[in-house]
Amino acid sequence: MKKNPCVELHELGQSVWLDTISDGLIRSGELKRLIDSGTLYGVTSNPTIFKNAIAGNKDSYPDEIMRLASAGKSAGEIFDELSARDIVRTADLLAETFRRGTGRDGFVSLEVKPSLAFDTDGTIVEARRLWKKIQRPNLFVKVPATPAGIPAIEALIAEGISINVTLTFSAPQYVTVAEAFKRGIDRRIGAGLPLDGLHSVASIFVSRLDTSVDKELEEKARNAPPAEKDRLLSLRGKAAVANALHVWEEYRSQFFGPGYEDRREAGARPQWLLWASTGTKNPAYSDVKYVEELEGPDTINTMPRETLDAFLDHGRVRGNRLDPEIESARRTRQALAEAGISLQAHCERLLSDGVKSFAAAFDEMMAVIQERSVALLQRR
Repeated sequence: MKKNPCVELHELGQSVWLDTISDGLIRSGELKRLIDSGTLYGVTSNPTIFKNAIAGNKDSYPDEIMRLASAGKSAGEIFDELSARDIVRTADLLAETFRRGTGRDGFVSLEVKPSLAFDTDGTIVEARRLWKKIQRPNLFVKVPATPAGIPAIEALIAEGISINVTLTFSAPQYVTVAEAFKRGIDRRIGAGLPLDGLHSVASIFVSRLDTSVDKELEEKARNAPPAEKDRLLSLRGKAAVANALHVWEEYRSQFFGPGYEDRREAGARPQWLLWASTGTKNPAYSDVKYVEELEGPDTINTMPRETLDAFLDHGRVRGNRLDPEIESARRTRQALAEAGISLQAHCERLLSDGVKSFAAAFDEMMAVIQERSVALLQRR
């Protein structure tokens, strides 16, 4: 019988999380089954995921929406209650995993409102509110790695609130995230505050970069001479992993080198590296590309359900794929630069697009909840 590849990944030091959440997944017992089988060690959510869970199925949450709408709750208040309920139930399903884990297992993530992406003070206030509302030690509050998010991350870590830093794309951006985390840790150490219940991950978005860079490569190749065209097209599908391995190098330097030893001795854990956006968007590529090519220790991979199912069906664990590919990734980044491709420019654009996408998803979800509330009340 084939061994569960997610169990094999965990033995390697990489935890598999599920990048989706819904009432149906919880009520059906499917989420519990995936956790109990050793397949899943955490769950992530975002505004798009909640939009799909609520708006994607008109039969989702009817009793809860009716009850809350009847009590005069607004669309925003209704979402607040629905999301909190799903997050609490998921946190409780993961509680045992969290208790016996290594500090990177057993978590569920809930994001601050996308409208706060450029509001430091608003992000801090909202993160405190969510932390207090959920009241689970295995909660991550998600904060985007925007310029306004960075000081919020430092402040929240200093307060002892566990943070999942989302929408991280480039290595320089990642370094600002890691340094904000460390400043927050240092503030707690300086104040004599405990570190044992404090956790953090930095979520690096992967596959979106290939989608963006591949498009530019194809545009450049369109009118290029044959040899140059072949060279450009040969770089397709390589930018995302090459960029992720640049982040991996920085991660090892930030948290596993001599500069972190004093913090570790004081009880601080690393800010774990999490591979996000690992679903394959180009059907020409393997549907487990961003799982198999990013296998490695001291990391997390949060997968969409389709990617998880594909990996369970035909994924293979081949050991640490990160360190052995560092030099190859450097050559790829150099080749991309020589071709006139700026990974930094792509990453900056993807950050902007990601903020806009989450904001649009949140607004669409609010409209659906409002529409459904009115319809249910009229049917009473």
